Parts: sequence; C-alpha cells; structure tokens
Amino acid sequence: MQVESIEKKAFNIRKHIVQTVINNGDGHAGPSLSCTDILATLYFGIMDIKVDEPKCPNRDRFVLSAGHKCLALYGTLIEMGFEVTDVMDTYNKLGSKVPGHPDMKKFGGVDFSSGALGHGLPIGSGMALSAKLKGEKQRIFVLMGDGEQGEGSNWEAAMFASHHCLDNLVGIIDRNGLQINGSTREVLDTRDLREKYAAFGWSVKVVDGHNIEELLNTFQSIPFQKGKPSMVITNTIKSKGMPFAEGNVKYHHWNPGKDSCESKEAQEALEHYAKEKGWAI
Repeated sequence: MQVESIEKKAFNIRKHIVQTVINNGDGHAGPSLSCTDILATLYFGIMDIKVDEPKCPNRDRFVLSAGHKCLALYGTLIEMGFEVTDVMDTYNKLGSKVPGHPDMKKFGGVDFSSGALGHGLPIGSGMALSAKLKGEKQRIFVLMGDGEQGEGSNWEAAMFASHHCLDNLVGIIDRNGLQINGSTREVLDTRDLREKYAAFGWSVKVVDGHNIEELLNTFQSIPFQKGKPSMVITNTIKSKGMPFAEGNVKYHHWNPGKDSCESKEAQEALEHYAKEKGWAI
C-alpha cells in the first residue's frame, strides 16, 4: 500500500510540473520530471518532516543542490500541504513564492536557497557536521544532478564528509545522462561515479530512480555503513512521464505553448497513465 500511495503522489507532482510549464510557457521540465519519484519517496516514505512544525530542530533536512529542478520540489511540498496549488500560477514571476530556483525565505518547507551548481553537498556536509556536534538525530539529504558532478566543490565536500564520518549525510545523484549542453559523456564523462565516491570513503548504492519499492528499501537502509556518508546513485530518465520527450536533451528546458501539440500530448500521457492505474485526474 505504501508503494502505491507514493506512486500516486509522484503522479500528482508530475501533474504540477507539466501543468505549470504549460501555463507559464517555459520551465525546467526535463530535470524536474527525472527526480520526481526520488522526491516523492523521500517526503512520503522516508524523511521526518512536520508540516505543522516546519522549523522543528530535529526534523530531517533536504537540500536541492540542482535548484533548477525546483518544480519537482514545489510540487512535492504542495502535496505535503506547505502551500496551496494556486501558488504555481505565479511561477517565476517577480516577487513570487515560487521563483526559478527555490528560496527558503519565500516558500514554506524549503531548507536552503539553492541554484548555483556544486553548492548543495558542501552545504549538506556542514549541516550534517553541525548535527553531529550538537548530538542531534536529523539526517541530511542532498539531491544533485549527474552533470553537476563536474563541479570541484563536490569533491572537496566528499572528502570532508568522509573525514568527519558523517553517516547522517545522504547524497543522491539523479543520473539521467543529460545536461543542458548535451550528454554527460560528451560534456564531461562521469560514468564511474560509484568508484569515485567509494574512493573518497563513501558507501555507495546504485538503484533504479523510478522504482519506488527499490528506492524505499534503499533509503530505509541508511546509513549503509556506520561511520561513512551514504551515496545513492539513481538511474533515471530525463522528462520521465512525457513519452515524446523522454531521454531528449531538448526538453531540459521546455518552452511549450498552451495549445501546442506537445502540451496536449503531455496532458494526454498523464491522463492515460492515471486511467491505467485507476486514478482520478
């Protein structure tokens, strides 16, 4: 039952993403859709988060390092009850609670303002060390992109986290194989991420980033090894849920028209999936 419940939440988050991009006329659909199942699993199956106590000191923390994936985070937090759905009508508008990168001072439930790639893991490492020093029990989850692994700050943080035995830190890589300029193999080959992080002293697992049951089982087993930070490399598909766009770098940032064929096709794909599952849309 828990797996099906999380799958339904992931579907709802995808609806928020697709409809917001269609209504707004643009947005980072591809990377947001690829990490949707990860966020749904974390927020509805793993993390200790209290909507009525959003700043509870002992809550788990989530840092979206690749801030351009924010549509997935906004959709997740809306499903959690932090904000109402209508807030997405103002996406990326001046003064909006939902800008193009998450702002912790504007949107309830956002633990850190992010966007500059390579900053999330250093920030998460600092949060994890602080919790250790204070004797607090919260865990820190940091979601990064695979293209983001070209940033040197990640590797400084990886060494720091291992040195300080931060087993309350969980790194997650959304490995969809694409970034804004093309495939990660072409731009900067990162195929051996498992070996790299293991060499830096992390305990690493590789999973299917769209298999809710596998994600649940993996996250429930953290820390993978006492005294070591955990890294979860999730194999995902860019633009998951929009069949015409899946695995296509063109949709990293999508610019649809409200009445375009692509917009209709995206909405029809969601409706078809819901019908197969027996869900109301």
